[in-house]
Amino acid sequence: MKRIIPAMMIGLLSAPGAQAMPLSYRIATPATTVALSWHAFGGVSQAHLEGVSGDVTLNPAKEIEDRINVTIPVATLIASNSLLTYQLKSSLFFDAEHYPTIAFSSSRVVDLGDGHFRVFGSLAVKNVRRPVILDATLRKQGREDSGQLSLHATTAISRSAFNMDKFAMLVDDTVTINIEIHAQTRQPA
Repeated sequence: MKRIIPAMMIGLLSAPGAQAMPLSYRIATPATTVALSWHAFGGVSQAHLEGVSGDVTLNPAKEIEDRINVTIPVATLIASNSLLTYQLKSSLFFDAEHYPTIAFSSSRVVDLGDGHFRVFGSLAVKNVRRPVILDATLRKQGREDSGQLSLHATTAISRSAFNMDKFAMLVDDTVTINIEIHAQTRQPA
């Protein structure tokens, strides 16, 4: 009996889940984009943002420790035409001069199985922070040990909730957000 207990302890401690370490990824800025779309003037308008930075931390052993933090520079916003780009960056909407970044920080990531996740967090736009829920699909890229991942996430927000309520009679309040994140494992220090 004295030999069985230490052998069982060694077996439990060496099990793959018992020693799973958190994986930390840095967002690959050139390969990551955020796309916005909304209904306006009887059609669909679109814009995208680049220059996205941040990190993703996944802990297979403790889902509660999974985190996604993203910062998006408003100056990178490009819409379907130059007038719309100007208006979106102006004080009518994002007010890039006074609020140069958009930030997202997750509070919980729930694994729904088969690479699907629900990401709970907060979105900060123009110093207004609101809760958001993203539906996400996570795919590791290449070999299992390649250290790369790809995350696609979608959500919809109310633009008026972020004090961007101009042209309410002509522009729908709902903005759909599609996010493509590519990330690489952080190198140990």
